[in-house]
Amino acid sequence: MKLFHNVMLHISIASAIIMAAWAVFFYWAIVDEVNDEVDDSLDDYTENLIIRVLNGEEMPSLNNGSNNQYYMYDISEEYANTYPWITYRDEMVYIDEKLEYEPARILVTIFKTDDGYKELVVYTPTIDKLDLQKAILGWIIALYIGIFLTLLLLNVWIFRRNMKPLYVLLSWFNKYKIGNDCAPLRNKSDITEFKKLYRAVTMSVERNEKLYEQQKVFIGNASHEMQTPLAICLNRLEMLMEDDNLTEKQMEEIAKTHQTLENITRMNKSLLLLCKIENGQYADVKEICVNSLLEQYIETFSEVYGYKNINVSYSSESTFMVEMNESLSVMMVTNLLKNAFVHNADGGDIVVKVSGRGFSVASSGDVPLDSSQIFTRFYQGSKKEGSTGLGLALVNTICKAAGLKISYDFNGKMHIFSISK
Repeated sequence: MKLFHNVMLHISIASAIIMAAWAVFFYWAIVDEVNDEVDDSLDDYTENLIIRVLNGEEMPSLNNGSNNQYYMYDISEEYANTYPWITYRDEMVYIDEKLEYEPARILVTIFKTDDGYKELVVYTPTIDKLDLQKAILGWIIALYIGIFLTLLLLNVWIFRRNMKPLYVLLSWFNKYKIGNDCAPLRNKSDITEFKKLYRAVTMSVERNEKLYEQQKVFIGNASHEMQTPLAICLNRLEMLMEDDNLTEKQMEEIAKTHQTLENITRMNKSLLLLCKIENGQYADVKEICVNSLLEQYIETFSEVYGYKNINVSYSSESTFMVEMNESLSVMMVTNLLKNAFVHNADGGDIVVKVSGRGFSVASSGDVPLDSSQIFTRFYQGSKKEGSTGLGLALVNTICKAAGLKISYDFNGKMHIFSISK
């Protein structure tokens, strides 16, 4: 979820809760105020009636033209001592003039006279609280929608305006590639946090660029310093092997040492190549036709490994084109094909299929490989003479650099390596 959407979601939820709580409070405040005013009116009217009763004066008629109506009953002392002497409540009462029921506020009071106890019921029409709830709900909804839209637009404007430096930074990061020339990061914001963020990013980029340059120098030096002594050792061993005075045992030991140094040389070259790919030193790309590469190197490997009598099947549904470095595309194809030939059994099968979305190389096998380890460095399902365990790791690194996906599957006694966009 984007930061903008996350902020707007939380603002919306908070606004809804606050508006709902405010609506409930507003409703009860209005009802309480109305009841308080009506109760004061009922108190005054009740007090006037009780004074008339106690003074023996004539009571006003029930139909006196006033909103206030009353009824008075004689009650027993037991009843008077059982019920509270004054209560307020809301009820629906029948209005004779209107011939219908209407909501009313009722005051019930008990008082004592010389003749005994009396109960006085006084009521007056009041607002319909259900209608009030509906009216308040309608206005609250309209008010909420208006406030919500206003807040939303206001927050969008404020968010976009104040978070612009962040989006500028993200856009700059998307274009930035280590080791390539990139426009300098410029901060036009006066906000302290963004100033600190820009400063931290700039320092980090400068530090990474320095480390990258140091690593490139190290890789170049390591390549030169290690390859030269290894080549010298190999040459000296080859010269020793030409000596006619060596015994057969000595020749075998020198040959083993020579083979070990060749393996170290290949491993060193592969590790240096991996470092260069991961550091983005193969940045130049072009459109590559994978079909042509597969056809070319299938023929080459078939000739080299002809003694193994491997049956090779190649089929192409359409042309698979990919944007990547030409050298890396060759390494990717040759490593996959070499892996299929080297780790295949005599008389085995290799099936290569190409489509517009990718290609696959399948080779014969008895047991599946560990799919979680197959693309890690130095993993070897079955040890082969001269194998460094870096071939598939190299292919995986090339695919990541080129934005391709590589996967492994074992089906029908076949190891299947697939590469797709």
